[in-house]
Amino acid sequence: MADTKFDLIVVGGGPGGYVAAIRASQLGMKVALVEREHLGGICLNWGCIPTKALLRSSEIFNFIKHAKDFGLEVKGEVSAVLPKIVERSRKVAGQLSGGVKGLLKKNKVTVFDAFGKLAGKAGADRKVALVGKDGAATGEITAPHVILATGARARVLPGLEPDGKFIWTYKEALVPDVMPKSLLVVGSGAIGIEFASFFRTLGAEVTVVEMVDRILPAEDEEISAFAKKSFEKQGMKILTGAVTKGVTKGATNVTVTVEQGGKTQQITVDRVIVAAGIVGNVENIGLEGTAVKVEKTHVVIDDHCRTGEPGVYAIGDLAGPPWLAHKASHEGVICVEAIAGKHVHPLDTSNIPGCTYCTPQVASVGLTEAKAKAAGYQVKVGRFPFIGNGKAIALGEPEGMVKTVFDAKTGELLGAHMVGAEVTEMIQGYTIARTLESTEAELMHTVFPHPTLSEMMHESVLDAYGRVIHF
Repeated sequence: MADTKFDLIVVGGGPGGYVAAIRASQLGMKVALVEREHLGGICLNWGCIPTKALLRSSEIFNFIKHAKDFGLEVKGEVSAVLPKIVERSRKVAGQLSGGVKGLLKKNKVTVFDAFGKLAGKAGADRKVALVGKDGAATGEITAPHVILATGARARVLPGLEPDGKFIWTYKEALVPDVMPKSLLVVGSGAIGIEFASFFRTLGAEVTVVEMVDRILPAEDEEISAFAKKSFEKQGMKILTGAVTKGVTKGATNVTVTVEQGGKTQQITVDRVIVAAGIVGNVENIGLEGTAVKVEKTHVVIDDHCRTGEPGVYAIGDLAGPPWLAHKASHEGVICVEAIAGKHVHPLDTSNIPGCTYCTPQVASVGLTEAKAKAAGYQVKVGRFPFIGNGKAIALGEPEGMVKTVFDAKTGELLGAHMVGAEVTEMIQGYTIARTLESTEAELMHTVFPHPTLSEMMHESVLDAYGRVIHF
């Protein structure tokens, strides 16, 4: 092994790690990136990207089924060929993973195909031991700074341990061996709802079990309620305030006992997807004997991503919520620029947008109405429905809503929440507004193009102040 001494070592090549490595190289550092499996991490290979490819296929399938609504005639039966859908999804992921490899090479980042773990100090430097896929040690590298970006994995629920056949995590759900006729999804966060939406659109009978009193619990209550009605209209069954109590596996299916409101029922399905959160990958990365603090499986960091151990940093899912790729990437940049002595702005997690790519899509940034009130704000709330927007009607997508929450005293945009077509693209407008600390005045004076879905963002602001035009 030629080079063993670096300015920075990044352990983990996901959206946090590889972005940190590239930014560090741009700042003149000699960088090593240690990745044990796939460049691009879970997000690119087994998460964000391949799920969006699957969902795009189901979206087009749904459009074709409703072709006559657009004056189009499709001759013959339209069918979803699951192996082909999965094949396209894997090709998309593979293409982008190769792209990350090219970016790292372009930026002169040295990549080690190995498992990396902290291994003490070498003078003023930190040592990282490299372990091959066969478990054998392959060497050590050193640097004064080490960023841990090892990510997270699916949480396993007792009694619902994945078996690769009947009980799936997101990984098995991305490469299903069969198209299930019936499916039970445990958990209604972004991952659970996206898979529920995908399989329901392709024709599966889908039941969602959520332990709290509403689906998409991180979202504004109105948005959650709207989404629930839409999913149920599509034929999805949703059980809130419900928990799984046991599983019985048969020859070709699985029966799950679900308790809701003190009553139990048996639900027999072809497959179960468990999407009940994640846990940080804190094991076997050399934290023992260091001052790195772990809470609830996540590494504790300060606002510059520093751990309690000098020279050791943590970013992304390993460092806790929100568990989002764009949060990880931004933390990677903050961390590296702080190491380089640049002036950085600490990450404000309230300005991180969240997106769920179900049908209809859901997106949000900032405080919900309930959280704003709980924080002591007097609020002004605006709403605008998709049915009042010309572009939405022309697209044949008239179901949805945009909701904005303002501080009644200062006009500060506290939060924005959307459900409907393409809201995952629209939310960035409100995210920029929050970053710029905009008030209702700036948003009202902004000219939104017509005809676009974005006009609803303007109208929602106007509605909060009694000035809505088109509804």
